Amino acid sequence: MLCARGGWRALRRCASLPRAVRLRVREALGAREPAEAVRVQGWVRSVRSQKEVLFLHINDGSSLESLQVVADPSLEKRDLTFGSAVEVQGKLVKSPHKMQNMELQAETIHVVGPCDIWSFPLKMRERHPLEYVRQFPHLRCRNNTLGALLRIRSEATASIHSFFQDNGYVHIHTPIITSNDCEGAGELFQIETSREEEDSVEKSHFFNVPAFLTVSGQLHLEVMAGAFTHVFTFGPTFRAENSQSRRHLAEFYMVEAELSFTESLQDIMQVMEDLFKTVTGTVLSKCPRDVELFHKYIAPAQKGRLEQMLKHKFMIISYSEAVEILKQAPQTFTFKPEWGCDLQTEHEKYLVKHCGDVPVFVVNYPYDLKPFYMRDNEDGPQHTVAAVDLLVPGVGELCGGSLREERLPFLESRLERLGLTDAYQWYLDLRKFGSVPHGGFGMGFERYLQYILGVDNIKDVIPFPRFSHSCLL
Repeated sequence: MLCARGGWRALRRCASLPRAVRLRVREALGAREPAEAVRVQGWVRSVRSQKEVLFLHINDGSSLESLQVVADPSLEKRDLTFGSAVEVQGKLVKSPHKMQNMELQAETIHVVGPCDIWSFPLKMRERHPLEYVRQFPHLRCRNNTLGALLRIRSEATASIHSFFQDNGYVHIHTPIITSNDCEGAGELFQIETSREEEDSVEKSHFFNVPAFLTVSGQLHLEVMAGAFTHVFTFGPTFRAENSQSRRHLAEFYMVEAELSFTESLQDIMQVMEDLFKTVTGTVLSKCPRDVELFHKYIAPAQKGRLEQMLKHKFMIISYSEAVEILKQAPQTFTFKPEWGCDLQTEHEKYLVKHCGDVPVFVVNYPYDLKPFYMRDNEDGPQHTVAAVDLLVPGVGELCGGSLREERLPFLESRLERLGLTDAYQWYLDLRKFGSVPHGGFGMGFERYLQYILGVDNIKDVIPFPRFSHSCLL
């Protein structure tokens, strides 16, 4: 039918194609029955030539395992090397080896793209450190570890969307370019246009007002939460933080959600926990071999911990309780814990260990620590807001959320004190026209992957890391 719709030229092309069925490597490995005519395309991961037989291992990115190809030595060619792209046609048969269900008996081998193995930075049968392959952003996806990471990222991304869709959330594409600083930290990438004059460069605002790359889609989600009770977004965010640490990226991905008609911080925490457990359970069930690679070679201590974590409720402590725990800690911190000061990464990691190395919600932070949009708890001298951070082992803060201040007088008063009334007049309008109690949270996707895989450096869980003084591709 496809040839018929494509006309005479398409018919001739179809007639010239081999009749072999094209299979992905994953499909070939999972086949239950032999097949007479099969075509597999991919890249050579290993090649071994013996007197009577030629062995290849081919991978196309669909699985961690490669497909073994058995061929007559006469099919070997000079450019059939490690890293070369090939198309192999032959018979899919049961493999005599216990480690593999099926193998391909090659009848033809066509080298689609040769590989110069002398200059190729990845070497056959060598386990390259993550720091090494990070030097080659255009080639590192061909490394087993990064290949596994990217399959896990893909599965986790699909699971996040499924979780929200299954629970009635509307997906919103929040803008990447914005005139608002949601976090208030001032670490934004500003967008400007420039025009070269004779001896100078004239810069101007393309939008007539200062515009920035977004640090969060939250404020735009709040707009949408005035028409939809449950909304979420999942996209890139940017932070102009001049840091090359293991924790920071200039470009990263955030999962953010907003819930209307909720008056309880517990509701927000429940969604956080359900999202985390649902996505993690899906990754463990659909990418077991990929996850196992990380837990075997990168973070052996992580093996088995995620399964145990999924069986238990996350703990909840208040900010005030957290400060007392830190003050009584037997260790000395670089930053002295005091009530009214923000929790540092060293504090967060200690709190998680103190609570048994399980995820911990810390709630009710000091009013002066948090942004203007968080709901005032009106709790006397301590004066806290209904905010929550989710802390996880090895990473620290993973999620941050709060109830939003829906009461117009409270919000007006705070914006006036901060001198932000004019800039956020539109935000005040949301409270004038059908405002409801609402709240939401954001989860750093790369930090999530760091935790479940046990990866120490955040640069190793994103396809193309962007950080201070580094944008290689």
